[in-house]
Amino acid sequence: MKRLESFKRVVQLTLGFINLGVQIAIFAYCYYSFYSTWMQIQFWRRGNYLFVLIYAFLLFAFSNMYGALRIGYHKNVELIISQLMGTFIVNFITYFQLSLLCLQLMNVVYYLPMTVIQLLWAALWTIISNAVYRSIFPPRELLLVHGDRPIDSIVSKFATRKDKFTISKTMNVSEGVEKICLEALERYDAVVIWDIPVDDRNKILKFCYGKSIRVYIMPKISDVILSGAEQLHFFDSPLLLTREYPLKVEERFLKRFIDILFSVLLIIITFPFMIITALLVKCYDGGPILYKQVRCTIDEKEFKIVKFRSMRVDAEKDGVACLAKKNDDRITPIGKFIRRVRLDELPQLFNILKGEMSFIGPRPERPEIIKQYMEVMPEFAYRMKVKAGLAGYAQVYGKYNTTPYDKLKLDLCYIENYSVWLDLKLMLLTLKVLFNPDATEGVKEEQVTAMLLEAKEGRKVDD
Repeated sequence: MKRLESFKRVVQLTLGFINLGVQIAIFAYCYYSFYSTWMQIQFWRRGNYLFVLIYAFLLFAFSNMYGALRIGYHKNVELIISQLMGTFIVNFITYFQLSLLCLQLMNVVYYLPMTVIQLLWAALWTIISNAVYRSIFPPRELLLVHGDRPIDSIVSKFATRKDKFTISKTMNVSEGVEKICLEALERYDAVVIWDIPVDDRNKILKFCYGKSIRVYIMPKISDVILSGAEQLHFFDSPLLLTREYPLKVEERFLKRFIDILFSVLLIIITFPFMIITALLVKCYDGGPILYKQVRCTIDEKEFKIVKFRSMRVDAEKDGVACLAKKNDDRITPIGKFIRRVRLDELPQLFNILKGEMSFIGPRPERPEIIKQYMEVMPEFAYRMKVKAGLAGYAQVYGKYNTTPYDKLKLDLCYIENYSVWLDLKLMLLTLKVLFNPDATEGVKEEQVTAMLLEAKEGRKVDD
């Protein structure tokens, strides 16, 4: 099994580096054929090598950050978007590097065709690579171990990735840990541990770890909190520290500095788009341009979030808070468009500038919806340990209709593993979300303010 996993990784890396190698070669040809001779500051031969090497490093870094090298892991569409985002951003940066060396904005007569060829190659090779990978490596056969709670949701999630997983058998933990361990050792490629008592989970996990069996675990909230704990070595026994405050003072200062700097820059850059959006909203039905709503930020402080109105004026005439559902008829045609491309969010830049929000952080919820969540899940308040954000971990790795329990765990991953680099990384990854149609999908009819049916029925959904 270890040799197979190593071979998988070698195939994945080989396919990924072939793609990068061809893109770098295309850039190198264009650079040496045209732009190296246009520069006012001429390099020696090694200088040209270094410039191409810098391009290669940037392409690898951004491709890796967007997940473009994870062949066999992502779906074709997601991989292609990752490839295109990485290549486009690197070419954008490199264009201005070349312009500086040319002492003027560089002519794009060759640069644009080069970029188009790279993007077409990346898309084509991604499809070929995924097909090759999946033809060599069939889906993993999984043993799902569960407790008394319904397993429909987790089974349906794994069913969306039939290219990677097949749940061959399910076992209730009540059948006994020893029987489950023997079954796991028999013929399965991995074990999925889904919401079972901690004692049983630990026994199964230790057994699988000792026998080198892959395990997928649905973490509890306490697991997520410990994932960001600091390791201390005061004694000869390891200690884990979870702090009473999520962000250090220097981290809060840098975060606020970045918020002010980028909010001012983006307000200036996007102001024309705001004017156009405002005119479209006003001309459609003559109603208000902006939509203001009370939301909660750090320490449950209330503030008024500002967005471009995307729903009918009477969308909540009964005064009851209700999240947008899939195919919601309250959303206007203009509203569907501005939601899809996130133009409705632009006025929140002013919330960020005022200090009510940050660029990255848990999305702010309405007080009445928070109250509903906390009746079932008191730990939902943990999300408000930091300032609310325009985008966050749950938006990058989840969807609009991700359940509150899963959103809480995603947001806690951000809070407990915070760094300035993580903020900058999530800002760049948020660009990728704009091209993902699933990210804006509304909640399903059987969900109540995005809660699962089990929450509606009053069953506790926490650990």
